[in-house]
Amino acid sequence: MAGSARAVGVVEVAITVNGVEHRAPVEPRRLLVHFLREDAGLTGTHVGCDTSNCGACTVLLEGEAVKSCTILAVQADGAAITTVEGLTGADGCFSPVQEGFRQEHGLQCGYCTPGMLMAATGLLSTNPDPTPAEIREALEGNLCRCTGYEMIVNSVRWAAEHPVQVGAKDAAS
Repeated sequence: MAGSARAVGVVEVAITVNGVEHRAPVEPRRLLVHFLREDAGLTGTHVGCDTSNCGACTVLLEGEAVKSCTILAVQADGAAITTVEGLTGADGCFSPVQEGFRQEHGLQCGYCTPGMLMAATGLLSTNPDPTPAEIREALEGNLCRCTGYEMIVNSVRWAAEHPVQVGAKDAAS
């Protein structure tokens, strides 16, 4: 029928997020970032620009840093995703990148921080000893309006130099 609205099909997806499987019926056009925030209830992944320019929505998809606003939830069906909530261990230990941001004051307002943490984690998984230039290149798709990036680069370097998780009680000291 001309002019009538066409019903959009719904697809059941199963995505493992931070080690927990999340199943939900989604429209094929639903973005992964919205699946994570609304269906999985994990709001640490931020929606920043809606144009894939800022990097606030960066997550690890099968270990690779990707902008979750550029991936459809149906494309991630069956995949393993790590969000910023998944960086802290079940025992409360900070990841090296989280601790690096704490030690080197790599955040200010914090809006870009989840994306920065995930991009840095992705970098260190493939390059455990990056140079400052390599860090800047890996983070170039993540925008921060508050810093000059120097403390962020220092935070990632700190993480590279201290690759072991830090206990929560140790982090408070």
